Amino acid sequence: MPRGSLDNEDLFSSQLKPGSEPLAHRLRPKTLDEWIGHEKFLGEKGMVRAWLKSKHFPSILLWGPPGCGKTSLAVLIAENLGEAFIQLSAVSSGVKDIKESAEQARSYQRLGRKTVLFFDEIHRLNKSQQDSLLPHVESGLFILIGATTENPSFEVNAALLSRMRVLRLERLTDDNLKAVMKNALQSESGLNGNVAFTDEAIQRLVEQAEGDARRLLTLLESIVLLKSEQTAFDEVQVKELLTQLGDRVLPYDKASEEHYNTISAFIKSMRASNPDAAVYYLARMLESGEDPMFLARRMIVFASEDVGNADPRGLLMAIAAKEALETVGLPEARINLAHAAISLALAKKDKAVYNAIESALQEVRETGALPVPMVLRNAVTSLMKKEGYGKGNPHELLPVGLKNREFYLPKIGSGIKE
Repeated sequence: MPRGSLDNEDLFSSQLKPGSEPLAHRLRPKTLDEWIGHEKFLGEKGMVRAWLKSKHFPSILLWGPPGCGKTSLAVLIAENLGEAFIQLSAVSSGVKDIKESAEQARSYQRLGRKTVLFFDEIHRLNKSQQDSLLPHVESGLFILIGATTENPSFEVNAALLSRMRVLRLERLTDDNLKAVMKNALQSESGLNGNVAFTDEAIQRLVEQAEGDARRLLTLLESIVLLKSEQTAFDEVQVKELLTQLGDRVLPYDKASEEHYNTISAFIKSMRASNPDAAVYYLARMLESGEDPMFLARRMIVFASEDVGNADPRGLLMAIAAKEALETVGLPEARINLAHAAISLALAKKDKAVYNAIESALQEVRETGALPVPMVLRNAVTSLMKKEGYGKGNPHELLPVGLKNREFYLPKIGSGIKE
């Protein structure tokens, strides 16, 4: 049948009917030339191409956000190498599965074939499970390809990490996603040219996908199924359909690197006196489900650490926001938290208080418990008065040896200390 001649009923009953392969799965690239994005690693001069060409492929760790192509790339590598492929997920696999995979790899080895072991969400393996991979990676029994959305520095054992090459895959750009969308609409494995989206409608979907190709294709598939009688979509229609499909879920986990990245961005935005950035990152965290009390506590610390005596009202503002949160709760307290964040961002900055306590603590650690000057000691008995308690120069209050020591230096304490 000529391209474009399928009627709607045929199209949606065959290509997108419930139970058929998801669109994202059908559109996985079969060759590196079909790949979209990650030019640094997959382009003509990329290291992945060089490794495939040499047939000496190392164990690698693919680190990147959801939907950037980690699983697809692992499958593609195995297919290009022509080796056996075993796929495990740390969510459902343990030491027993690793041992069984090693036995399977030895069987392939006896037949003259290597094995590519792909371990999805490798960061979820505990220490003993990760350790069980070590001897097999060292011996070359299999090429290990791990995939993680988390910073491997925190989640993967140093011993295992040292035996792998880390490839950090960035989220796909808008142009990458538009190319994915175009391919999905036109390719025979996709919608085969039977459905059209305006440029504005495509842009709306791309923005909603947030760098995630899998999410983009899932949204596209859901929209087409939702309106199976429709063959053309504009921005207004897509916006309405996205509303029906539900709110987006922001990529954020209170125990993940994204948590630390976002709270760091929030603090540094206030430190840089940028209220727009500060309130944006505050909104990001609130929308992602961050504990609002954690945010209030961070602002209380910031008020003394970064604002200090340049504007003593900053601490009062931060504490007031915490009390308001305790009194009214969310969602209303979002306004109080924003009030404090913007005020702290606009306040003058002075780290002299922070520097003072840090310097004083360092002095105490180095010099110990030096004798308190007599002028500061209470003479509560006649013997103590006779011994000189309470006497001395009232202006010399530091212990002997620290006479001219200064900890609080507001004139030079306004610099930003990272």
